[in-house]
Amino acid sequence: MDDAANLLSGLSHGDPNAADLLLPLVYQELRQLAAQRLASEAPGQTLQPTALVHEAYLRLTGTDGVEHVWNGRAHFFAAAAEAMRRLLVEKARSRQRIKRGGGQQRISLEAAESMVQAPSEDLVALDEALDRLNAHCPMKAEVVKLRFFAGLTMPQIALTLNISLATAERYWTYARTWLYAELSDVDRDDSQENAD
Repeated sequence: MDDAANLLSGLSHGDPNAADLLLPLVYQELRQLAAQRLASEAPGQTLQPTALVHEAYLRLTGTDGVEHVWNGRAHFFAAAAEAMRRLLVEKARSRQRIKRGGGQQRISLEAAESMVQAPSEDLVALDEALDRLNAHCPMKAEVVKLRFFAGLTMPQIALTLNISLATAERYWTYARTWLYAELSDVDRDDSQENAD
């Protein structure tokens, strides 16, 4: 077992020093993950990769008062992607509030590959659609989270979720199509409201 896996195990069992020792071992990978996420944000983004890593890390290591149990590196990095997603969605929602100049229009998801390039205005709509997908297809929603927010490849996703590559690809295809339809419906609903 590598050092990071040992520290994750220690962290899960309440070792107070594990979080401090783990950060240097996973920091570079977390920073790359954060940079990938922020690269798809709209220009003018004020959140930097370092800040995103530190906020997500606080949530992951239990230093925010929440205990976490880690089943290895893959589980930790999947949780890191989820923590970053939640932080970015919270920031996007905050920007969209009326008192902060909200009222921006949602933009539909053009195609599966453009999901990776979605601007931050779409992040809230995508998050809401992802929550709806998760309600009836949790595994398919997890594939989207790992692909979109963690930047994992399909083989990495299959390994992380302990499913076959063919199944992971089927889930990805289904989820992309489902999300596209959901986001298109949101745009149609918004257009109807604006026309009335």
